[in-house]
Amino acid sequence: MTSRSSATTAQNPRRPPLPERAISRRLSQLSTRTGEAPTGTTEHDLTEEIEEIKRYEDFTTIDWVQDAAREQLRRRARRQQNAGEFESKGRLGWRRRFEDIYDAGQAWIVVTLVGAAIGLNAGFLNIVTEWLSDIKLGYCTTAFYLNENFCCWGDEKGCPEWHRWSSFWIFNYFLYFIFSTIFALAAASLVKAFAPYAAGSGISEIKCIIAGFVMKGFLGFWTLLIKSICLPLAIASGLSVGKEGPSVHYAVCTGNVISRFFGKYKRNAAKTREILSACAAAGVAVAFGSPIGGVLFSLEEMSSSFPLKTMWRSYFCALVATAVLAAMNPFWTGQLVMFEVRYDRSWHFFEIIFFIFIGIFGGLYGAFVMKWNLRAQAFRKKYLTKYAILEATLLAAATAILCFPNKFLRIDMTESMEILFLECEAGRDYDGLCEVNNRWRLILSLAFATIMRTFLVIISYGCKVPAGIFVPSMAVGASFGRMVGILVQALHETFPHAKFFAACQPDVACITPGTYAFLGAAAALSGIMHITVSVVVIMFELTGALTYILPTMIVVGVTKAVSDRFGKGGIADRMIWFNGFPFLDNKEEHTFGVPVSQVMTSEVKWLPSSGLTLKTLEQLLSQTKYQGFPVVEDRSSRILLGYIGRTELRYAIDRTKKEGFVSSNAKCFFGQPPSISLQTPSTAAPAVTFDAIEDASGQQSVDFSRFIDPTPLTVHPRIPLETVMELFKKLGPRIILVEYRGRLSGLVTVKDCLKYQFKVEAQETSTHDPVVDIRQEKLWDLINRAADWVADRVLSVSGGRIKLGGRGSSLMASRMDDPRDQLSPILASSRHDILEGTEEVDPGVELQARR
Repeated sequence: MTSRSSATTAQNPRRPPLPERAISRRLSQLSTRTGEAPTGTTEHDLTEEIEEIKRYEDFTTIDWVQDAAREQLRRRARRQQNAGEFESKGRLGWRRRFEDIYDAGQAWIVVTLVGAAIGLNAGFLNIVTEWLSDIKLGYCTTAFYLNENFCCWGDEKGCPEWHRWSSFWIFNYFLYFIFSTIFALAAASLVKAFAPYAAGSGISEIKCIIAGFVMKGFLGFWTLLIKSICLPLAIASGLSVGKEGPSVHYAVCTGNVISRFFGKYKRNAAKTREILSACAAAGVAVAFGSPIGGVLFSLEEMSSSFPLKTMWRSYFCALVATAVLAAMNPFWTGQLVMFEVRYDRSWHFFEIIFFIFIGIFGGLYGAFVMKWNLRAQAFRKKYLTKYAILEATLLAAATAILCFPNKFLRIDMTESMEILFLECEAGRDYDGLCEVNNRWRLILSLAFATIMRTFLVIISYGCKVPAGIFVPSMAVGASFGRMVGILVQALHETFPHAKFFAACQPDVACITPGTYAFLGAAAALSGIMHITVSVVVIMFELTGALTYILPTMIVVGVTKAVSDRFGKGGIADRMIWFNGFPFLDNKEEHTFGVPVSQVMTSEVKWLPSSGLTLKTLEQLLSQTKYQGFPVVEDRSSRILLGYIGRTELRYAIDRTKKEGFVSSNAKCFFGQPPSISLQTPSTAAPAVTFDAIEDASGQQSVDFSRFIDPTPLTVHPRIPLETVMELFKKLGPRIILVEYRGRLSGLVTVKDCLKYQFKVEAQETSTHDPVVDIRQEKLWDLINRAADWVADRVLSVSGGRIKLGGRGSSLMASRMDDPRDQLSPILASSRHDILEGTEEVDPGVELQARR
């Protein structure tokens, strides 16, 4: 097997890798549990012990084929146990029947508990977020813990009870800046100190986890806690990040934490995948008040496998979560989200032209933001990893300085969308939004807000705080759409009798700018995420207006068409590529026209079925990092007999050594051992299994055949590569062996497929520009010079009493222990740092101690 190096495979030389330490600890527990060597171990017991060890492995992939086989083994063992009780007692006792009923109903218990917990958490976060966002602008004199809406309940134009911090505009500006900076500093510091995985959106990682990629700690309790605490702080800091993406992350964390208390989900990855898919649906449901849209989002964007059973459980989980959120009523309006709106006006067919224009904007916006955000991410990973806290703090400070003068950028983005979605009637207005005389100044303000918010989204998404991109993109689309709507309204009022506006009725408002803002938000969301059906349903559930389903479908369809012209995959898929995760997208179709023999690894490290000693196997494990080895009959024929994983081999060797009955020169057999006794200078004993190890002290041969997989997934060398990729997508094996007439020819992994895919795509359209690296170096040098100049000035003014660092150091510089910072994007060159699940990673404090 070809050596597969990665930026994440560096190990601490002073201690063995984490999985091997876990094996030793687990064997100690097994030996002390009974006080004697375990005898009579069944195949089911061995499987359970090895799976307990594998729970400690990080950055590996789940082999769904083996996982399904192990589940069948568990069910067969349970049926045999029930049959034995029936034969001995003549009937099953009431306790056994109750256990069977409980086992069958665990799924609905877990889904109910998870949905309720997600709804409670969402309601709490909504309340805290609104209060923190308003506290930057003022406070309530009657009750300090009330935000502006609750303080001035029923009065949309404000009330005497709500006080601004000062009557001086410049002082309010300063306090706004201070609060924003403190909130961002607190959020980044907590993330760095307790849960680095709480940073970012998490959607791209969750897609890989649901597909079978293991990231220990990413869905753990500490990540859930820190994400829930820091998300309101990050939103209130004014950074151009949203909470809807992180809502999916903390929802999936909730499902993972709660399901660990139930044995069915603790030991079965496939069952856990169902719960995680359901939680993703519930996360979107509480974020947008859209349970059906959440289910469709999980189906369209998140899940690689979504059977009917998973859809029903996703629906039920989303239903429970939204019901609990509605019962909490966090806004005291009966609405599940702040920007929920109802439209009672219809639209006209001549407006389709403007709807198409908005759809084009959505596609261009998504392509532009994804391109430049990935470049900003590359710059951040290369230069700013050690300055994550300082970066988030300075971003919030700069955002506050730039946004406070603009009324649409100053307030929270959800509140901004609520205002932009509104119709101009019944006296509803916001700072002259509906005034005719204020129209052109308003258009300039919205244009500035659109451009500035787009720039801030590019540089803010990806900083080390909980950060989503759903709401910021929707806010950009809403401001652009409202601007277009006002222009169309002005055009109609200028030429009211033109044939183009003949469908408009006299004395009735013809153009509703709020609907243009609504459609703009849908276009931007679809453009950045490359999703269609779920966006239409989410927007429908937000408005409840059947008449606007067709315009929404038109806008989203145009956005999708424009987006696909600039590349497939939304921002989540691009981040998967950027981080080098081993993920094959089910939505993509490929036509390579080559056999798998051109992609497979030909130089495979295999094990002969006989002739190896224990010492040789231990040296092989210590000198290589392969996660498994094919087993062949002998060196000359290379007839394939099976496959043994690294964990299984390590477990078998450690268990043999633990008993102390076998020398290091003992022969190991992976196939059927010879029937005659093996003669040695000291003793003569036949090859035996572990069940008889106590009766064979001093033996010189050991049978490992029970630890190999005799039926690994194999293909012919001439099978098309597209078929092999479909096998990886549908069945989910870790590796596929390639054999010709029974002889081992090679093996292929997801990494091999991705390497070839990106090689072909790079030949078609080269995306790597070396000029970008030069520009980044110049930008970083400019930032360093500016930082040194500021540090020197502060040092000079303070008389040497205040030292910010300078000259390569920083007061807030610290290494972020985020394993994702070690990963590299997939490039078109020969260096492919793609994690395939064959790496061993020492995951650090977060992954060891906080699961």
